[in-house]
Amino acid sequence: MDRLTLEQRRKNMQHVKSKDSQIELKLRRELWKNGFRYRKNVREIFGCPDIVFKKLKIAVFVDSEFWHGFDWENRKNDFKSNQEFWIPKIERNIQRDKEVNEKLTLEGWTVLRFFGNEIKKNVEGCVKKISDAIEKKKSEVTKCRSTK
Repeated sequence: MDRLTLEQRRKNMQHVKSKDSQIELKLRRELWKNGFRYRKNVREIFGCPDIVFKKLKIAVFVDSEFWHGFDWENRKNDFKSNQEFWIPKIERNIQRDKEVNEKLTLEGWTVLRFFGNEIKKNVEGCVKKISDAIEKKKSEVTKCRSTK
């Protein structure tokens, strides 16, 4: 049984942010501090990535552990109430993430996904992964131009 009333639960859920969450802001601040310029929440790109390097076709998603099913096989048994709603909902989110990754990859995008705890514990490591992806894309573009 839920510890909160329906009204309390509704109010809590209304305050869950879909963009500009603390973990997203932390990663963006660190990227900006390191001189990276990006677009955020680009709706015209499939999946509406949180951070986009459009010219290089790099899409970065910042995922919370709860909504995107981190360690799902172990965690799905933690739900005590309303399992018939939450388990399919989060499993659909996981499936949607896979669909987004596949579609963007087929379109030539590099897709990076970070969970919140990864950003909280090692934001520099996340920035390094993004930096490495940027350098790789830049070198690919340079190779393509030099072979023409």
